[in-house]
Amino acid sequence: MKVSGEKSFAAPRSVVWEVLNDPERMAKLMPGIESFDIADERNWSARVKVPLGLGAIPISFSFEKTDEREPEYARLVAKGKGVGAIVSMDTQFNLSEAAGGTAMQWEADVSIAGPVGSMGQRVLQPIVNQQVGNVLSALEKQVEEAAGGPAGQREAGGPAGQREAGGPAGQGGPTEAGGSSGSGEPAPAAAGGSQSEASGELPSEAAPGGAEEGIHPASPETYSEDPEGPTHSTRDEG
Repeated sequence: MKVSGEKSFAAPRSVVWEVLNDPERMAKLMPGIESFDIADERNWSARVKVPLGLGAIPISFSFEKTDEREPEYARLVAKGKGVGAIVSMDTQFNLSEAAGGTAMQWEADVSIAGPVGSMGQRVLQPIVNQQVGNVLSALEKQVEEAAGGPAGQREAGGPAGQREAGGPAGQGGPTEAGGSSGSGEPAPAAAGGSQSEASGELPSEAAPGGAEEGIHPASPETYSEDPEGPTHSTRDEG
């Protein structure tokens, strides 16, 4: 199955590139992520419960970045094995500067073998499309956070976290719009930018990593309770 599309981000190309080439951030984009392990900046692995309609199949993936031209192009190859499914993905993206931010053109070639693959493209294509939509939505949030946008707002005139520690946003200093209220009262902070919508994107009802858990008929005895959240390790950690 081949899927492709375009996505716009209200952030500089350097920020989008940084997110797309950070293994830890990329791992967190995957729906159903349970754990991940980073070998180096080009190789990492993850254990994921892949939502496939009737349930979620646990699959162990290995990822390798095989090509890159900073800050515009990269290619990522993934291979996964699980009960009833062998998955391979070949993903590429191109970044270009656009008015007000960055445009990303992407494409992915997904192959699923085994009993799950026998369900056929007609059944699997909508599921793949939905999960791609989830990944793109999560990617947008990661980019916003890296750029200091709504997902990770950096307060003007003070350190990160000032809003939580010191009251309403903008209190005691200039507003995000560039000045104080002039009355001694805190002026409203400027609203964050809205998320951009790429043409042709499918709506995503489930947040990445929050797919409804279930048991696939192929392996009813293989599932255990979900952990509290993704865990990770790096091989160079002490």
